[in-house]
Amino acid sequence: MSMLLEMHEVVAGYGPLTVLNHLNLSLAAASRTALVGRNGVGKSTTLKAIMGLAEVRAGRVVFDGRDITRLSAHQRAQLGLGYVPQTRDIFASLSVEENLIAGLKRRPRSALEEAYTLFPRLKERRRNAGNHLSGGEQQMLSVARALLGQPRLLLLDEPLEGLSPLIRQELLQAFKALTADGKLSVVIVEQQVHEALGFARDALIMDHGSIVHAGGSQELLQSPDILDRHVGVAVT
Repeated sequence: MSMLLEMHEVVAGYGPLTVLNHLNLSLAAASRTALVGRNGVGKSTTLKAIMGLAEVRAGRVVFDGRDITRLSAHQRAQLGLGYVPQTRDIFASLSVEENLIAGLKRRPRSALEEAYTLFPRLKERRRNAGNHLSGGEQQMLSVARALLGQPRLLLLDEPLEGLSPLIRQELLQAFKALTADGKLSVVIVEQQVHEALGFARDALIMDHGSIVHAGGSQELLQSPDILDRHVGVAVT
């Protein structure tokens, strides 16, 4: 099986703070992976290290066989990495459509229909300013904008945070549809552990900046002792 992304002995952090401690992980092409763990163990920093937004002090990040450790976030995006941060980072004063246009890169404006097909409510609100959207709609906008760049690997940091169960399920169904043809891989960092594992096929558990468990997501759902020990949740 070909590996789309590999991290080899990665040490990373911010300023004097080291968060990732000789982290190793591999993600296959056409994968859906949940990265879970307690708060503060390095999950978000892992996504940022992949995207070039955290300082990598040692080790290597390899994407599709290419060492991208020293590339900028912009260069990584050009190679096919997409990132949806926990903060969503939409342009609050711009309309939905203007936000989406910002994600087109060099693609024609007609590509906006991809976003509207995925999230019809964005089309209904395409003239609304970003700060006039609900939290769920803002998350849809952030995801849709990232997808318009046609990434091969989409990194999602807490995409379900603060959303109603109905909106969470709508987003997860969209993520499943996006990965159905095998062209897009997804890594999801999420505190809604059961929902994240239900979406994913593979699961990684982090603790103290390293991967401490790797396996199938369904197997993990059936292992309440592992979840309780490393994540602090029990399967119900």
